[in-house]
This record gives sequence, C-alpha cells and structure tokens, in this order.
Amino acid sequence: MRTVLWVLGLVLSGTAHALSGIVTHVTDGDTIWVRPDEPNRKPVKLRLVGIDAPERCQAWGAESTVALTSQVLHRHVEVPTRGVDAHGRLLGGLMLDGRDVSAWMVEHGHAWSSRFHRHPGPYAQEQRAAQARGAGLFGDAAAIEPWLFRKAHGPCH
Repeated sequence: MRTVLWVLGLVLSGTAHALSGIVTHVTDGDTIWVRPDEPNRKPVKLRLVGIDAPERCQAWGAESTVALTSQVLHRHVEVPTRGVDAHGRLLGGLMLDGRDVSAWMVEHGHAWSSRFHRHPGPYAQEQRAAQARGAGLFGDAAAIEPWLFRKAHGPCH
C-alpha cells in the first residue's frame, strides 16, 4: 500500500522525471519493473505508454521481450510518469541515456505505436519507417496487433 501511495505521489507531483532507477525485470515488450533510486523503495511495475508490444504468447512476443531486455535490464533509466492504470501499474515513458526506448522499440519493429481512436499514436512516424523497411514484426504479413490478438484470444495465461 505504501508503494502505491508513493507512486500516486510521484504522478501528482507533476515533475518531468518523477522516477529514476534501475530496471530489475522485463515482463514483456511493454512492461518492466524499476527499483527507484530512493532508499528503501521496492521495485514498481511500469507499463510503457505509447506502444503496444506483442503478447508473450503471441508471435513476436518473445522477440519483443528479448529486445527490450537487451536495452534496459540492469540499466539506470528515467521514467516520465503519466499516471496509474486500473491494475496499479505506473504508466510512463522510458528514457535511457537521453533516448526514448519506446521509440526505439517501434523503430526496430518490436512494438506498434498505440493508436487512440483515429490518432495513429505518438510513434506513428517510427512505425511507418519500420514498416517501409520491413523491420522485425513489420516484415511478417501475418503479424497481428496485440489489441486484436487479445480481442480474439483473450489475455495470455
């Protein structure tokens, strides 16, 4: 409960980089755990906003997870926070050495830019470039966007 209250405090503070710390675990291509720099704080679960990576049980899911792991595991990151979702996960961006990791994931074909209604999402330009090159999952004509996969098959167990 204290961790949830601490995360809510970060979000409400409105600071540009409300959280920095070490990535301790990569769950999948858009979810990680970060141990905050602040002493005695437990790792917090972070859902990367702006991207949608393949589900673990979906084609390209393992590749997406490996790609994110190779970039951030055990590395110091900055997390511009955006809120908390219904599952208690911190929502935010992910910066490594001044580089937007979510943009890198889409640019290299490991995730889609999250669309919202008719808006193509924050990484639409990176997605178009990756599609043009056939990078990663964008080179697979059978690749299915995760939200469509979840709609057809439900969540991975």
